[in-house]
Amino acid sequence: MANSQLLAPELSEAETMGAETARFEELLLQASKELQQAQTTRPESTQIQPQPGFCIKTNSSEGKVFINICHSASIPPPADVTEDELLQMLEEDQAGFRIPMSLGEPHAELDAKGQGCTAYDVAVNSDFYRRMQNSDFLRELVITIAREGLEDKYSLQLNPEWRMLKNRTFLGSISQQNIRSRQRPGPRIQELGNLDSPDSRRDEEGPEKPHLNLWLEAPDLLLAEIDLPKLDGALGLSLEIGENRLVMWGPQQLYHLDAYIPLRVNSDESRAAFHRKRKQLMVAMPLLSVPS
Repeated sequence: MANSQLLAPELSEAETMGAETARFEELLLQASKELQQAQTTRPESTQIQPQPGFCIKTNSSEGKVFINICHSASIPPPADVTEDELLQMLEEDQAGFRIPMSLGEPHAELDAKGQGCTAYDVAVNSDFYRRMQNSDFLRELVITIAREGLEDKYSLQLNPEWRMLKNRTFLGSISQQNIRSRQRPGPRIQELGNLDSPDSRRDEEGPEKPHLNLWLEAPDLLLAEIDLPKLDGALGLSLEIGENRLVMWGPQQLYHLDAYIPLRVNSDESRAAFHRKRKQLMVAMPLLSVPS
């Protein structure tokens, strides 16, 4: 469903950068005001019981450290990309790919020799864990991100060298964890620019397909960023949003995006704004139904 009001007045060329940013922030607040009221009765967190996967051993200045890599179906999966696509994403932008994970509290344990040590439980999505079992690259990536996450959260300095325990899937006991019911942008990133139909892909002389970043800001609010590095403003942009589709054309056929959205979007309440400094089209889309 096309909506000529989506890009106006938010994308006015006469707006200054400060006014444009303030307008978009106001837009998001306005779009989520009623949603937040509806969410007040929902719990902030959900309790999960991670399942054991494998255990690695490393150390810190405090002594031996074990990290139990676990999994749970309640944790959202990362973007479904191939390893080649992931390598390219990591080379272009270290923050462009995120693996949702739950970092548990430290717990004191005894190792095989009866000596004291510290263990941490780190949980990822179950489907992603099964995929990781068949990929040394993904396994090492998860371990690296888990180690860095624990360092940041608990002000640790862990030895980057580690080894996997051969005969134990975890050390100590795996405790229940609380995960946020309202997902932040990072954990829900979906690279939907890769979900276009084959005939919508660009050829060498056709319009370029821009990169699309899509995430759940709240259970009822979907946000999107579309990278448009060749544009300085919104002049000539065309945007159409249906219940489960987003279509955008750039001026002079510089860009074309036709992306399937696996959620039902309220196109009438959707709004967009162009961020001149980032050169991104930012779209706020309330949902007609809440994803489970």
